[in-house]
Amino acid sequence: MKIPLAWLQLSREKMRLLVALAGISFADILMFMQLGFRDALFDSAVTLHKNLQGDVFLISPQSEAIISMKSFPRRRLYQALGFEGVQSISPMYMDTALWKNPETRGTRGILVLGFNPRDSVLDLPGVTQNLDTIKMPDVVLFDDTSRPEFGPISQWFNQGKDVTTEVGERRIKVGGVFSLGASFGADGNIVTSDLNFLRLFPKRDGGLIDIGVIKLEPTADLEKVLTNMRQNLPEDVKVLSKEELIEFEKKYWQTGTAIGFIFTLGTSMGFIVGMVIVYQILYTDVTNHLPEYATLKAMGYKDSYLLTIVFQEALILALLGYFPGIFLASGLYGLTRIATNLPMAMTLVRAVTVLVLTIIMCCVSGAIAVRKLEAADPADIF
Repeated sequence: MKIPLAWLQLSREKMRLLVALAGISFADILMFMQLGFRDALFDSAVTLHKNLQGDVFLISPQSEAIISMKSFPRRRLYQALGFEGVQSISPMYMDTALWKNPETRGTRGILVLGFNPRDSVLDLPGVTQNLDTIKMPDVVLFDDTSRPEFGPISQWFNQGKDVTTEVGERRIKVGGVFSLGASFGADGNIVTSDLNFLRLFPKRDGGLIDIGVIKLEPTADLEKVLTNMRQNLPEDVKVLSKEELIEFEKKYWQTGTAIGFIFTLGTSMGFIVGMVIVYQILYTDVTNHLPEYATLKAMGYKDSYLLTIVFQEALILALLGYFPGIFLASGLYGLTRIATNLPMAMTLVRAVTVLVLTIIMCCVSGAIAVRKLEAADPADIF
């Protein structure tokens, strides 16, 4: 069996090969983690949006994201009810309040969502099953995937204990649990009725809402309804489809904050680190075998053949370094998911993306290293 010359050269010094593979794996892990955090940021930020049961949404033009919502008059939502194709409307409130950990008595900000229990606004099992529960005064539903700093709420509730604490200096009772998930903007979430929400925020005007959820009739034309509302509703509201609402939130985290830039920069740094490591390995390999390359030239081999050998080495390094990287990154994803409750998981798109980046990284390094072959003069062997 004929073994490629590129592999023979790489495997000749096994320790240097292992160091090179470790460096490439480290660069891959760095890229995997940065891309994983970035995607987890976007996914967690729009989990709420994806579970909203509506086709059209009204928000204030001054709103930037879920964590920075501005209110608008509720009457705009009632005006929307008069448009052709609209089936129902649901006002929704959201704000941040201080949650007191019933075990440690420490406080932490939590996102509070309020809506009329007669409307099924959130498509979450724990919420739809407990709509009657939140009709009771000062009763809320707790997100059991919230950060542990809020206390062992889910554990106590599942054990049958009465869970009471304070939210915004008001005594409340946990009447059920649901699963939504923490995000970079909110460490935890609670859901309650609109009346309970206004009790928690007594300074809020009930006539000002944060999101207007609109359901359309099954036969309604979404684009036609959107166009009609945008042309006829006042400019103090923004009309969005569900997909546009999701993109609106993603855009804020990607361009409106430094977080998106930081993770992109981290991915770029991983790419550059890997490229430098591979370049050093290939450059050293070419330098050490320069007389052999000169001999091959003297035997009649063309520069294209020599270049092919170097690129083969680059491709071998890329593939051998990638697989340990993806294996270790998958394990780190699991640890991060447990520690932060962020939706971090290996996806096919991300795996392919990093593989392509790794191949490009190694090939670019190879292209730079082959410049040394120009010094491979056949006269050097005499």
